[in-house]
Amino acid sequence: MKKYAVILLLSSTSHIYADVPSEQQHEVQHLMNFVKSSACQIVRNGSAHNAADALEHIQKKYDYFKGDISTSEEFIDYSATKSTMTGWYYFVECKGKERVKTKDWLLQELQRYRIKQETPATS
Repeated sequence: MKKYAVILLLSSTSHIYADVPSEQQHEVQHLMNFVKSSACQIVRNGSAHNAADALEHIQKKYDYFKGDISTSEEFIDYSATKSTMTGWYYFVECKGKERVKTKDWLLQELQRYRIKQETPATS
C-alpha cells in the first residue's frame, strides 16, 4: 500500500514543479532584480519593508505558488500583489513618487522590459 502511495505522490508532483515557461524565466528574474535594486519600500499588511526583505518575501511566495504560475503576470499576481492571509494589497513607496500598488509597479516594469527586449540594440 505504501508503494502505491509513493507512486501516486510522485506522479502528482509534476504540477508542483510547473513554473513560468523557460522563455519567460528571464522576465521573472528581471522583476526580482528590479525589486532588489530598488530603493523603494514595500508595504505589506501596514508594515514597510526594505527591498531585500521584500524580495525574500516575494521569493518565498513564488516558491510556494510555482505550481499555479504559468506566466510572468501570474508570478506578479501570486507573489507580489497582496497578502494571502489578509487580502490587503501590497504597495510600493519610492522616494519622491506617488505610492502605488506593487502589482501596477511590476506590470509597468514588465512592459518596459519587454519593449526593451524587442527593440534591437543599435551600435
